[in-house]
Amino acid sequence: MPDAAAAAIDDDLMALYSRRILALASDIPHLGRLPAPTGSASRRSPLCGSTVTAQVVVEDGRVAEFAQEVRACALGQASAALLGQVAIGRTGPELSVARNALAAMLTDGGPVPPAPFDGLEVLTPARAFPNRHASILLAWDAVLGAIGDAGRQE
Repeated sequence: MPDAAAAAIDDDLMALYSRRILALASDIPHLGRLPAPTGSASRRSPLCGSTVTAQVVVEDGRVAEFAQEVRACALGQASAALLGQVAIGRTGPELSVARNALAAMLTDGGPVPPAPFDGLEVLTPARAFPNRHASILLAWDAVLGAIGDAGRQE
């Protein structure tokens, strides 16, 4: 009979890899590359080896086009899927605030980011797994890097 601690870890892992997480991971919007991006950036998590490349076209300070290549665990993929749902039409500062709110939600037990980023609530079980946080933030860091690159190109 497994002890209570092992059972609790199994329950936590089941919550972490919920059906919703797995559904998001299998349906990531805007996969691929853009034909003429104005900005591009890749980010890699040294802990797990996950990588995300984001490409954007920024017009009038907003993301007009967005594409991403995601090679990450299910949590990183789910986070990228949630980003893909909201990236177009957002400014760099809006995405930065959302990224920082996501990080606070994971590390400090902060609140779920407000709409339109409230879908990130599905990642709250990852609070208990700090070794997964970098992968969850990877797509957000990549898109912010791509937006910064677009600003340097202007």
